[in-house]
Amino acid sequence: MDRLPAVAVSACLAGERCTYKASSNLIEGYGELAVLCRPVLVCPEVMGGLATPRDPAEIQGNKVVSCRGTDVTCEYERGAAEALRLAQEAGCAFALLKENSPSCGCGHVYDGTFSHTLVEGDGITARAFKREGIATFGESQIDALIEAIHAERL
Repeated sequence: MDRLPAVAVSACLAGERCTYKASSNLIEGYGELAVLCRPVLVCPEVMGGLATPRDPAEIQGNKVVSCRGTDVTCEYERGAAEALRLAQEAGCAFALLKENSPSCGCGHVYDGTFSHTLVEGDGITARAFKREGIATFGESQIDALIEAIHAERL
């Protein structure tokens, strides 16, 4: 059997308790994905030096700011760089990322007002992955990711 493809996965989607609330976002279908690939678990926020739990943060212009007004851009950028390094080192062509996150959100993120309003855009890590050619999928797109993995293996 040929080697399973590596896929970068937001650690919270795999059941790690690393969200800002110190909970997980384990998704249905992760088990199926995990047997089709070699998951490379990443939590850019933690990898960037932020604690768990931590204050929620949102993108405001070119910065990432916590709900208390603390600029955490450096931590998000550091975590994105580390997550990208690990993904590239493992040879990831795909990533499954936590939707709406200021780090991992792909397609939509919160608007920076802490009003639960979504706008089009990508989180810091999703941007880095896309810039380097890693195809990103949000958790609601797990079936499309599984199809893409099957298609690549043909």
